[in-house]
Amino acid sequence: MARPSVREQIISAGLDTLHRSGFNASSVQDITDAAGVPKGSFYNHFESKETLGAEAVLRYVEGSRPRLAVLRDTKLAPLSRLRAYFEDLCQTFEQSRYSRGCLLGNFGAELSDQSPLIRDRVARAFASWSEIVAKVIAEAQAAGTVSTDFPPEVLAALVINGWEGAVLRAKVDKSRVPLDQFLAVTFAKVLA
Repeated sequence: MARPSVREQIISAGLDTLHRSGFNASSVQDITDAAGVPKGSFYNHFESKETLGAEAVLRYVEGSRPRLAVLRDTKLAPLSRLRAYFEDLCQTFEQSRYSRGCLLGNFGAELSDQSPLIRDRVARAFASWSEIVAKVIAEAQAAGTVSTDFPPEVLAALVINGWEGAVLRAKVDKSRVPLDQFLAVTFAKVLA
């Protein structure tokens, strides 16, 4: 198997380091140490830590794509697909021992006023995620299993906003309880 390029090593190590420690708490040296490359190599591939952070958002989203497959599985009812998707996210977060959270939420909270480039990437990622969830909610509305009192786009945004809040609270509390509360209320009340 071919060895990853230095750029790929930096992106991979950068994504892991930035996700684990946060943007401001991670130095370029931390990232290059984790990548096992000289610090000078970083600047051969990235103009700044900010440009690496923006690339990390894209890679995080790319890495999340396989998990979205359940949302397209039409063998399951739309609400069952949504529930399976969020239950899978809960398990993943629980396996991390509530330490990392969602990179989009983390960067959104940490960098929205600091980096227009990263804020734009995070906003686009949230918009794309909302669009995918909205399509499934629209299917559930068409099937009569979700109220049509609100457009699917509004419900999708609310669900994702609720998920991000639950993840933040679970990270703070080091507990699955906020995630379970999110699931219970979302599927018994919000998407009812």
